[in-house]
Amino acid sequence: MKTGIKRGFTLIELLVVIAIIGILSAVVLASLNTARSKGNDAAVKSDMSSVRTQAEMYYGNSNKYATAAAAGVDCGTVFTANTMLADPTIQKALQAAYKANGSTAFYCNMDAAGTSYAIAVPLSTGSGYWCIDSTGVAQSTQAGGATAYTALTGATGALTNATDYTCN
Repeated sequence: MKTGIKRGFTLIELLVVIAIIGILSAVVLASLNTARSKGNDAAVKSDMSSVRTQAEMYYGNSNKYATAAAAGVDCGTVFTANTMLADPTIQKALQAAYKANGSTAFYCNMDAAGTSYAIAVPLSTGSGYWCIDSTGVAQSTQAGGATAYTALTGATGALTNATDYTCN
């Protein structure tokens, strides 16, 4: 005859609870990773907006974006002298965007006359590039491949080539 009732959980009940917690944590972690990538893309867009604003201020002071051409320069790491890229404020914004996108190369074009520029930055979500140019455009493009000049089949590249100064 039993005199006392045993209290507690069975092994099956514990395993079911642990499995449910594991599944829920996997879903949450996957969502956080996507949110982090989207946050990095938002940071890139914000930093590039700062670059666009600062570039106009640079142009207002010197009447040029550059005094030397810069074609296909990785302006996330190379800050060409005699261009707006040498401006310390623009450098800081470009470096912040470079860090936010996972240190993936940017593509910067400036004409030798100093009247126009375009910068294409890969987004960390893999959804293309964020492109800004001297006409005031700031837009997402669906380029793919190793450079911003290489488009996916049927899609337009962020920049057509190293002498393209407008976002496509």
